[in-house]
Amino acid sequence: QVQLVESGGGLVQAGGSLRLSCAASGRTFSTYTVGWFRQAPGKEREFVSAISWSDSSTEYADSVKGRFTISRDNAKNTVYLQMNSLKPEDTAVYYCAADNSEAVTAQNMDVMIPNESTYWGQGTLVTVSS
Repeated sequence: QVQLVESGGGLVQAGGSLRLSCAASGRTFSTYTVGWFRQAPGKEREFVSAISWSDSSTEYADSVKGRFTISRDNAKNTVYLQMNSLKPEDTAVYYCAADNSEAVTAQNMDVMIPNESTYWGQGTLVTVSS
């Protein structure tokens, strides 16, 4: 069983930056596709970004493209989400998800998740003030 712990959330002014971390306890992340999702109050959960295990290819939602950067450090079993130029609409609980199914890639994680093989973290709150 893989346990995921998100951290790095907090309060930030519009235009500021935060870096979120998703750390895995137990099994290595090296063969997992890892993604970030977020959910604002009263809204559906939405895909933010993902990174593959095979070649570290990445994917971003249009709403964050050019502002957010996803990366991974397999030696530390950690995936990061660098968030720059934050906007009030970025306010949400951010969740880390991991899946080692061969069918899940960074490019299709937005529609393939969730499934029975997906692991989730508990979430970290990001609040962007105007």
